[in-house]
Amino acid sequence: MTYKLILQPPALADLDEAYRWVAQRSPENAASWFNRLWEAMSTLEHFPRRCEVAPESKHVGREIRQLLYGHRGGVYRVLFTIRGREVHILHIRHAARGTMTPEEFHGD
Repeated sequence: MTYKLILQPPALADLDEAYRWVAQRSPENAASWFNRLWEAMSTLEHFPRRCEVAPESKHVGREIRQLLYGHRGGVYRVLFTIRGREVHILHIRHAARGTMTPEEFHGD
């Protein structure tokens, strides 16, 4: 089964913020970083349940999964839910920032 990817507005804002952060520190690598992240997120179109349940699930009362992207100090967590045949990407968060609070999920 193929799932439709839907980036929610908070995820788009997170993606923009992360791209700007990478571009400030490594302008020559920013586009490549973005493209690889996009490719990783695109894999959620097939078998999104392969990704582990995120710690936030127990705090927000619904299943939230996470796709980990990157390595060493540059790992990002792509937080998403599965609704029918849709994968809703809720947030994209640097792993060093820790788990999100229920208040941060407000409006998703």
